[in-house]
Amino acid sequence: MQINLTGHHVEITDALRDYVTEKMQKLTRHFDHVTNTHVILTVEKQNQKAEATVHVSGKDLFAEHTTDDMYASIDALVDKLDRQIIKHKEKISSHHKKTGGARQMSADQAEEA
Repeated sequence: MQINLTGHHVEITDALRDYVTEKMQKLTRHFDHVTNTHVILTVEKQNQKAEATVHVSGKDLFAEHTTDDMYASIDALVDKLDRQIIKHKEKISSHHKKTGGARQMSADQAEEA
């Protein structure tokens, strides 16, 4: 997975880069087809916002979260993306099961006839 990290009004330190990379690796735990991730970290007065666009096979997922702490924003962002990836994976697998089941039923009906 390729991770692009951008900072608006914030310097991306090695610690921040390592933290984002470590947290984003969690996303591949549920779904292996994550190809590209673009993370934007923004600071506006007291608000520290993390937003990300994740490119998975068949869809682009987006999430953002704002708190007073950048690390908390990143944690909440990854949690949101994790839920979206699980939901996307369930949709894909349920479509495949429906298709496979319909083909199997028609083959069983053909054997009976």
